Amino acid sequence: MNTRLINLPETLTVTQEQFKKIATANRDLRLEKTAQGQLIIMPPTGGSTGQKNFYLAGQLFVWNERSQLGVAFDSSTAFHLPNGANRSPDVAWIRKEKWKQLTPDQQDDFAPICPDFVIELRSKTDSLKPLREKMQEYIENGLKLGWLIDPKGKTVEIYRTNREVEILQYPISLSGENILPDFVMDLQKVLD
Repeated sequence: MNTRLINLPETLTVTQEQFKKIATANRDLRLEKTAQGQLIIMPPTGGSTGQKNFYLAGQLFVWNERSQLGVAFDSSTAFHLPNGANRSPDVAWIRKEKWKQLTPDQQDDFAPICPDFVIELRSKTDSLKPLREKMQEYIENGLKLGWLIDPKGKTVEIYRTNREVEILQYPISLSGENILPDFVMDLQKVLD
């Protein structure tokens, strides 16, 4: 269940329109595109990772329904980042005002926007290096707060705009800080 990278010849780049066509023709595949035009096939998760993803997304959903501050997304959503990459975080959230600036067509497509908040959950077969690079890419494209959760290492890496990455060992909860006011993510079921 390792991530597969499709290397294209240097003279061949995948445009956004081509990516849309490839993704539409392969709906059973979870695809991402790097800013350099490489296609990435993301394998389905195993049961434990899927359960943890659902638990994380569920907590964000409940908070967002209560707060009504934004729009939350699951791992099947791809965002077209300003650098040209198409990325699908495990969990994502965008402020309502920012989301409403997009046209209905943009909202229905791979939204041309970087989320304000993302969670990436390391699965059993994921390597940390590409996940860290992906988190850094989100920051470079406008992310305000991101969590890279590693159940295997029982750590969380916190990514924030204009700050060094903070690494926490076995935190039982995380604060949404000023990005997700009054949101507290319970991590006990995720890191146990």
